[in-house]
Amino acid sequence: MISDGMAELLRSLRLGGVVDPARACAKALQAEGVVLSLLVGRDADATAEPVWCHPELSTRFDELQFTLGEGPGPEAVRTGSPVMEPDLARVRPDRWPALLPAAHDMGVHGVCCYPLGIGAIRVGVLTVLCDGDRRLSEQQYKDATALTAALTGALLNGGPRGGDGIVREFDMSLDPPPGLRRAVVHQATGMISVQLGVSMEDALLRLRAHAYSSELPLGEIAADVVARRLRFDDDMSGPYSPDGGKG
Repeated sequence: MISDGMAELLRSLRLGGVVDPARACAKALQAEGVVLSLLVGRDADATAEPVWCHPELSTRFDELQFTLGEGPGPEAVRTGSPVMEPDLARVRPDRWPALLPAAHDMGVHGVCCYPLGIGAIRVGVLTVLCDGDRRLSEQQYKDATALTAALTGALLNGGPRGGDGIVREFDMSLDPPPGLRRAVVHQATGMISVQLGVSMEDALLRLRAHAYSSELPLGEIAADVVARRLRFDDDMSGPYSPDGGKG
């Protein structure tokens, strides 16, 4: 059975009475943070767009996963199963080699990710940052599972402006942002694919590698590529600024 706090949160969400859903979810789950990301696009081209984030640490961790292309969130979306790692210190280093040390430095102790979807259908992922004691109680698991089911039902049973009245109101807080900030990554990937004469998959790997080595968000590097402030012409010289870095 879900907790009274989660039951009240779900009622408030259905009635559209939650001003800050991410903060409310984190409080109901007694978690350090929450991120709700929706998948925009199809299959391999889908991009996870964050629509709820609290607090700022959650935003940074979500961006880290997106930049590296690895972590519990991408794994949950890929497998369609929850990925429960309440203590990242116990995770094998070779599972997420780039993410684990960065998450430690960031102060993220544990992460549990719940895919939103039914069967082969994937619509998003709920990321929960675990609290400092690095344990996930049975009650927290039940509450997170109930929240995931409610969000999945809201997304699959009616569009942002469709469905019955309850679903429509529930969906108001689930609309993807009008300016998808991660769409620029797809644009940049296509440009790099042409510049290097490689596949889209390889182009995205090059883009992520450059973002990681530069210690900059993937979106920021992608924006530079789209704005033609950065080019990937060959593997020998690596990316360079056509204007000499003067903007």
